[in-house]
Amino acid sequence: MKKLPIGIQDFRVLREGEYLYVDKTELIHRLVDSGKYYFLSRPRRFGKSLLVSTLRELLLGNKELFEGLWIEGRHDWQPGPVIHIAFNNLDYRNLGLEAVIAEHLQKVAAAYECEIQGRSSKQLFQSLIEELSKKGKVALLIDEYDKPIIDFLDDLPKAQENRDILKNFYSIIKEADRYLRFVFITGVSKFSKVSIFSDLNNLRDITVGRQFNALAGYTQEELEAYFEERINSMAEEFGESREAMLGLIREWYNGYNWTGKERLYNPFSILNFFEGGQFQNFWFATGTPTFLMKVLRAGWHYQLENLDAGSILLDSLQIEDPDYRALLFQTGYLTILGQPAYNVYTLGYPNKEVKDSLLQYLVGAFAHRSEGDAAPAVLQLKNALVRNDLPQFFKQLDGLYASIPERIFREKTEAAYHSVLYTALSLLGFHIRCEVATGEGYADAVIETGTHIYIMEFKVGRSPQEALNQVRERRYAKAFQADEREGLLVGVSFSTEFKGVAEWEMEAI
Repeated sequence: MKKLPIGIQDFRVLREGEYLYVDKTELIHRLVDSGKYYFLSRPRRFGKSLLVSTLRELLLGNKELFEGLWIEGRHDWQPGPVIHIAFNNLDYRNLGLEAVIAEHLQKVAAAYECEIQGRSSKQLFQSLIEELSKKGKVALLIDEYDKPIIDFLDDLPKAQENRDILKNFYSIIKEADRYLRFVFITGVSKFSKVSIFSDLNNLRDITVGRQFNALAGYTQEELEAYFEERINSMAEEFGESREAMLGLIREWYNGYNWTGKERLYNPFSILNFFEGGQFQNFWFATGTPTFLMKVLRAGWHYQLENLDAGSILLDSLQIEDPDYRALLFQTGYLTILGQPAYNVYTLGYPNKEVKDSLLQYLVGAFAHRSEGDAAPAVLQLKNALVRNDLPQFFKQLDGLYASIPERIFREKTEAAYHSVLYTALSLLGFHIRCEVATGEGYADAVIETGTHIYIMEFKVGRSPQEALNQVRERRYAKAFQADEREGLLVGVSFSTEFKGVAEWEMEAI
């Protein structure tokens, strides 16, 4: 078996080191052969940088690196100058964005033994393109075009400053059309007010659509073809059939969807899973969604399943007031669940890895704890339900509420209760459905364990008897009467005076 290319984003290093490469060259050939200007958005750690590096070697005409791949006998291999700018490799945090762009352009010019003139990065960029065009039409590859903005989303003035620098810098692309043969730009988000979107009107956005969907990410067919030995080995190690093992891998890591149909695996998670031999939250662990948590907590957005969003909203992002749905979708925490209707998409978690990890952060965010502190408390909730110990369950729930600041609790009492409750219950791992349609209304929560079914109704500042009366009157339990497990109706009253459960009552179905 070939070595797994974990962390390798350079196509030359991958090929010369004889690492596993999932062959994307048929799609790459179609891309280069059918157009000139492209933009592709994908979440971090999704293979964008390797894709750009592969394009670089292809456009430089380095045929020997593609030996044995689909494209080997199908490309003309005519070399030409390439400008490759990878913003994830530029030290703009310490040196400033304008300065590091200018420095990088000078390095590219030196590599091609040409001199460029200019007082700004924009002028140097224009000069570089014109000088290199004397050697042949230029290919322009820009990887992570938006990283200098994303890295400063929690520092609005700096994010705006970097956006303006990039807008000015990218504006030269349209003016340089006669010198360019191919342009490919990647990023995580599609920010409005950046010139590649507002000025470059011939830029083809291939983010959503079927033709180039699998350029980054692994399809189901690729997973089974390139990792067959490892899948069989893992199945044996886990004591599962091959199909059962595939089902577990699919549940954990599949699910990213930009077409409404074809679902993709995150390459970073898959490679780490086969290397480490256990299911973990690999992708999520590589980045802390600090700014995202601020946005979600500020707007009290915690119900993230089955969110509807129009295509226009998802298509761009504002730095000043980002819509949480667009932010979640573009950064990979939510994905398209099905075919759009009337240009409206339904969004949801792509897989278990993302859902479990994000919910841990959400519990911590709304309970004003770190995700590390919140997870053990949620585990105690689960253990209490397994033992059918409701007193302990509500005691642990009170513990989560205790850390909410008093000011926030007073201002947003009901939202504070619901946000922690919803995220904690969703994380428990049982069959949990909040706002469940049953009988003649919606139960606040239905929790199914191996032995019990809890139908819960929550009230803030009102009696548990009132909650139970609502459960009876609206026949919430009707759908579960034939179930062999013990059914329990639970009415809960949250206090408006202190942070926690004031009273609760329970009765059998």
